[in-house]
Amino acid sequence: MAVNERGYIGTYTKGKSEGIYSFILDTERKVLTDLRCAAKLDNPTYVAIDKKNAKLYSVVKDGARGGVAAYAIDEAGALQLLGESVREGSSPCYVSVNQEGGRILDGNYHEGTASSYVPDSALGLRHQAGVQHEGSSAHRERQEGPHVHFADFTPDGRFAVTVDLGTDTLITYRVMEREWQENSTLVFKPGTGPRHLIFHPKAPYAYVMTELSNEVIALHFDLQSGTFTAIQTVNALPADFNGHSQGAAIKISADGRFVYVSNRGHNSIATFQVDEGSGRLALIEHTDTLGDWPRDIEIDPSGCFLIAANQNSGDVVLFERDPVNGTLTDLNAKLYVPDAVCVKFFGGR
Repeated sequence: MAVNERGYIGTYTKGKSEGIYSFILDTERKVLTDLRCAAKLDNPTYVAIDKKNAKLYSVVKDGARGGVAAYAIDEAGALQLLGESVREGSSPCYVSVNQEGGRILDGNYHEGTASSYVPDSALGLRHQAGVQHEGSSAHRERQEGPHVHFADFTPDGRFAVTVDLGTDTLITYRVMEREWQENSTLVFKPGTGPRHLIFHPKAPYAYVMTELSNEVIALHFDLQSGTFTAIQTVNALPADFNGHSQGAAIKISADGRFVYVSNRGHNSIATFQVDEGSGRLALIEHTDTLGDWPRDIEIDPSGCFLIAANQNSGDVVLFERDPVNGTLTDLNAKLYVPDAVCVKFFGGR
């Protein structure tokens, strides 16, 4: 029986892109179809969908201001603007929504900040509170100051987690109505440049993809205290690769058995198997993304497919995923999307 899964693609609009695009993954024919512009806005580089598939949140640029926009999703997948919350300064690079859909977070790379928002019946979205990071690290050009690249909730929603590429830190906060209270800080090796984080769905582990060192760091996560401890660091690139590459996205399968990361420059997806007892990773394979600069990857809700968004070549590429051994197979199916940056599915995590 054919199953059509709807997805959305966030983009840069510095070229031919017009905003957020929607598409359909036909899981029977194993193709991507029905590409259309779902919303016209500037630089919606990252999007998040609530668990009810009722609202989509996007980072947005509005002239010299930046913030987050909220959209209602109708039955056909069309997006209707509910409102936006923007402030002076650069736009964020990351947006997330909690399980209940009652709180939204952003991470702002250029400003070195993270902020929280709540839905508002009159405004669509209302800014609530934020935190300003301070500091720097070893890389002279990329770590001259704080660069928050990720802000999301812990699985139980008790803490907010920020990953700061500029200061080599992972910080957990208690997010109050008017302020963010720092709870714990994990400092990585200088020059690491941590970028994104994912939690294991069933065990007390989390994994960080680093941009500057192009590594994956396995962490133990204490749910009660909201603290992290590093347990392993693995190279996401082949041992004999000597070119330039930057780590980008990191995703985990729904059963927690496999972690996938994208390497921009090497233009590959590295697949790791997770040891259930220790949380440690073992490399399985590298898969060519068949495009240039894989900014994001995403596993579909069925778990049988993975999409890579190649920013510089302007395409999203479909792979079949073997749920048993984690390997990826090219399906010779792609869509051309200018400056593709982010992919999200209905029913995704």
